[in-house]
Amino acid sequence: MAERDQKFAEIIVKEIVANPDDVKVDRTVDERGVLLTLTVNPSDIGYVIGKQGQTARAIRTLVKIVGAKNNARVNLKINEPEGSRRAPRREEVNTDVVDDLSI
Repeated sequence: MAERDQKFAEIIVKEIVANPDDVKVDRTVDERGVLLTLTVNPSDIGYVIGKQGQTARAIRTLVKIVGAKNNARVNLKINEPEGSRRAPRREEVNTDVVDDLSI
């Protein structure tokens, strides 16, 4: 009964991806609550994350609701596959304001 959140996440993700046999959800429990770790086929990561992360956000919300129903704090971590081509975040610093001050 305690693994309902794990089964729920697995069922949802298997319906979204093209390779449902490669979906794996690991469950760990610690003092902060339950952590579900999702691993999918690298070609399916886009389906799981969705446009601007909307699908991932929705899955996380649903899993948290299932956890709350069972009095547990549940979080979902999505493993990034090996060889991912996601660009690193750019941290641009706008120096125009600082340049204006040093007249």
